[in-house]
Amino acid sequence: MTKQKIIIDTDPGVDDAIAIMLLAKTESIDIQAITTVAGNSSIQNTTANAEYLKDLLSLNCPIYSGATESLTGPFIEGQVHGVTGLTGITHSFQGNLTNNAAEKIIEIVNTFPNEITVLCLGPQTNLAQAIQKDPTLPSKIKQIVIMGGAIQSPGNKSWVAEFNIFLDPEAAANVFNTPTPKVLVPLEICYKTPLFVTDLKQMTDDSKLKPILTSLVMPYIKLLSQFEGVDGAIIYDALAAYYLVNPASFTTKELEIKIETKGEFTRGMSVADLRTWGEKNPNTTVATALNRDLFIQDLLSSLSK
Repeated sequence: MTKQKIIIDTDPGVDDAIAIMLLAKTESIDIQAITTVAGNSSIQNTTANAEYLKDLLSLNCPIYSGATESLTGPFIEGQVHGVTGLTGITHSFQGNLTNNAAEKIIEIVNTFPNEITVLCLGPQTNLAQAIQKDPTLPSKIKQIVIMGGAIQSPGNKSWVAEFNIFLDPEAAANVFNTPTPKVLVPLEICYKTPLFVTDLKQMTDDSKLKPILTSLVMPYIKLLSQFEGVDGAIIYDALAAYYLVNPASFTTKELEIKIETKGEFTRGMSVADLRTWGEKNPNTTVATALNRDLFIQDLLSSLSK
């Protein structure tokens, strides 16, 4: 079996953690590296959380830390994942900062040209920096799968902007302007696919991950209710990860997407050409629907292994 070689670029994050768990338990996935970025918490915390997940899941891939701020200034850290990023979990990992994520993305892609999928689960700063350092990089990346954007729903960081893209619109704009095939899993599909505590009953009682998942999900649901007014655990990044596992389960649409970087009220907005007329220049495959029951069943079955 030929495995998919991937780089997980992430800011763990409860939903990032669940995404990494899913990919670690999927035999067809070969994780070449985890690169970290600030976002859901500080770079120290997101890197420490990645180290915890690597140990928990017995992963043998390296972890490289990256951007501590956006291309234009400091990040605004998230709130819904708690102070450390993994609310509900206590661990002793400290976060070994290597500060070379962009360079390592370049190195890995050049080692395996046209074989690497970059899975972007946080602000796209590391990838944008890699592209700035090596402008030939986009032609050598197999595809970029992104959790981000609000195409047909309100934003969760501003009226119109989704958190990951709002944190670094310039980076996202650079990534979307590349010719690399791109897949976007936006907010609206995530809100339709929540994970409930009752869903965890589908996991086997002897699953090592069941108590950890429960510890993550319960406080996360409370924080999401407080800050975003939603019920259930919206596990955004796990959906993007699932696209690598079972892309056929998604309904998709080809759209042209541009990222707004200058608007007073629309900065960070993912602007899609939704017109049914006129010349079309699509640059992104956008996920528009997913069978929730199938996704939850596959996710929890994998995490029961």
